[in-house]
Parts: sequence; C-alpha cells; structure tokens
Amino acid sequence: MRENQTEAQPETDMRNGTSLPQRRVFVILFFLAAFTLFGTNVASAQANGEAIFDQKCASCHMASDEKSTGPGLMGVLSRIPKGDWKYKWVTNSSALIASGDAYANKIFKDYNSVAMTAQSLSNEEIDAVLAWADTGPRKKATVAGGPTGPVAAAEDTGSGDAIYIAVILLIVLILLISVLRFTRINLRNAVRERDGLDEEPAQPFFVAARRWMDENKTKVGLIGIFLVCLFVRWSWYELKDIGVYAHEVKPGVWKGYHPDQPIKFSHRIHAGDNKISCQYCHNTVEKSKTASIPSANVCMNCHKAIKSGAETGKEEIAKIYAAVGWDPEKMQYTGKEQPIQWVKVHNLADFVFFSHQQHVVVGKQECASCHGDVTKMDAVEQQRPLTMGWCVECHRTTDITKNMESNKYYERMHENLKHKYKDQTKFTVESIGGLECGRCHY
Repeated sequence: MRENQTEAQPETDMRNGTSLPQRRVFVILFFLAAFTLFGTNVASAQANGEAIFDQKCASCHMASDEKSTGPGLMGVLSRIPKGDWKYKWVTNSSALIASGDAYANKIFKDYNSVAMTAQSLSNEEIDAVLAWADTGPRKKATVAGGPTGPVAAAEDTGSGDAIYIAVILLIVLILLISVLRFTRINLRNAVRERDGLDEEPAQPFFVAARRWMDENKTKVGLIGIFLVCLFVRWSWYELKDIGVYAHEVKPGVWKGYHPDQPIKFSHRIHAGDNKISCQYCHNTVEKSKTASIPSANVCMNCHKAIKSGAETGKEEIAKIYAAVGWDPEKMQYTGKEQPIQWVKVHNLADFVFFSHQQHVVVGKQECASCHGDVTKMDAVEQQRPLTMGWCVECHRTTDITKNMESNKYYERMHENLKHKYKDQTKFTVESIGGLECGRCHY
C-alpha cells in the first residue's frame, strides 16, 4: 500500500518538496525570458534602417530626392543595378570604381569625383537602410504637450518589444506556476481522500504566496535577479538616450523638433521664393562662433515698405512693428519696444565648441549640411541628429582637399602630412586632428 502511495505522488525534490517538472519549467522560462529581453534589442537594431541611416549616412545623403554630398536616396532601389551591386558599393566603392563598373564611375563623376567612404555594414543592415530611405521623407504628425507644434512622425523602432515580451512571459510564468500549484494540491487531496483523510484547507492567495516564497527561496532569488537586470537594462537605455534638446519625438530621437514661434516667419517664402541669402539675416555666421538671431531692425529693412504678407496678411508683420515700436500709419518709431521670444531649435550641449565661422568660411560647408533645406520650410525644424556620432562621422568622411588651394593653413598641413597619408584617396578632417577631444570639448 505504501509503495502504491509513493508511486501516485509526483516526483519531488526531497529538500523542499517542490515538483521537479515545475522547477524545470521555471528554469526554462527564466532563461527564455532573459534571452528574449537582452536579445531583442540587438535584433531590432539590425533591422532599424532609420537609426543606421542617421548614424552612418545622414552626413552625406538625404532620405529624399535632394542632392547633398551624395545623391538623395529616395527611389534608390529602382536606380541602382540589381544583385549585389549595392553591397559592393557601400562596403568598398573605390574597388568597384577601379573595376570599371559603368554605373559606379558615373556616380563618381557626377558627384565631384569624391568616392564614398567604405562602411562596415552587413548586407542585412544595407538592405534595411535602403528599404527605409527608398520610400522618401516621412509625413509629419502633431505631438501634443508643450510648445512643440508638429514634428516628424516617429517610426516605431521596436525598442519596446523586449519589455512587452518580458511582461507576457512573466504572466505566462505566473499562470503556469499557479496551474502546477493547483495540480499538486489536487493530487495531494486525491491521495488524502483515498486514505480517508480530510482535504487540505484552502489558503488565501497572499498566505499561500508567502509560504511558497519561504519554501522556494532559490526561485525567489532568481526572480529578484531577473527583475533587477530588467530595471538596470531599462535604466541604461533611458539614461543613454537622454539628449540636450527641448523635446523628444521618441526616446533618443530628436529629429524633427519643430516648435511654434512667436512670429510665424516663413523661411520658405524668404529664403526659397524670394532668394534672400542666409547671411543677410544671420550676418555673423562668417565672422563669429554663432550665426546670431536676426534683430528686428533687419526685418524693418524690407517691412517698412512691405506691410502685408502674401499668406498671413498684416497679422504677423504687425508683431514686428510691435517689437521695434513702429507706427505704420505715422511711419515713425514710438519708442515702445518689446522683445521677441524666439524658441531655439538647434541645441548643442554647453560643453561642446562649435564655430559657424570655421565651418562656413574655412570648411566651405553649406547651411543645409546641418540645418536641412530651409528653403522648403515654413518654420525651421531640426533635420539632423546633431549627436557626437553624427559629427564624428562627418569629420571622418568630409574631404578637405578642395579647400586647400584657398587656405594657407590647409596648404601647410597638406605639405606636412601628404607623405603620411600618400596611400589614401581622401584627405579628411580626421587627417588633421579633427577627432581630437579638445577640438570640440572645453
């Protein structure tokens, strides 16, 4: 009789009386959850074409049909040769050009004979970037809260998938433990009923849970370690993605910051339709570290005569008059002025040194390289990440050879370094110390 009773009971661990199948299920689910939690982020990163584009490609290409240092990538998959041409071009364009490939040489000549910098990307990453950029610019969406206005629509990168999966697995784990617990109780009660004993009294959930934790300290410890790892991982990515800007479109992504301004000044009308030079309003860009916010008296050079806008009528121009204290009827200043509280769009950390004069005058950089094509913007928005990685990538890829003839400093640097870099096809900002920490950080 005793042998039959022993056979009827589930296999147990003699130390704490827990079911061995239950322990095996727990261990399997624990490691599955841990693998999913810490592995999903890698998988999503490999497939995230937008993030790779911002880090590796945005300094030379635009995800539209607009040309930059290189061609715009909208519709690129229909232009380039089929097969593995794209992989050869991205990973080693110089070799593809040297092989005599007709399309590679055409692109090379069309863009000032500047070879594309070789990128260490996998075929899957290249496919992800081109698939994302091929469809062109994304539509904008309105973001609620604060003076942010419409911002670029944020694509879901899947960074939150790991959290959702972990929560689902945790719920499944709890359900399985509960099912196994009740199964175990029912088996024990069946044995007690067979032996003519009373059933075990039902226990409240919290009492049973506390008893279970007292009897299964190893499992409780593993769950605690898992939750701590989950919190540490979440904290790491939250802290890593903290930016220096006023509003985030999605965690760690600031592209498209588009605040409402006190005056609806349209760069599209002024710089695009009327072809007003950027330097006319931002007149310190060639002389100073900062490009300056134009003072309202610069606006008055035109708007003493132009009293009504093509799209907004007199409403927005009246705000300029109020700022400078101008009476358009009497055509004279009243002396009653008030400041215009512009909202800064492009923000860098306080410990970052950036000189507009150095980049525009010496580096021959166009405003669009960092600010995007403002001639098509009504209100300026941020279209570049402005992160350290983005700046470093630009310093690594920008060829300064074309600037040497007009700059004695570059000529001297070239003379000193041409033997060291004689085997390189490009002479970049990096070649003259552009990646030294002290160049950009105080």
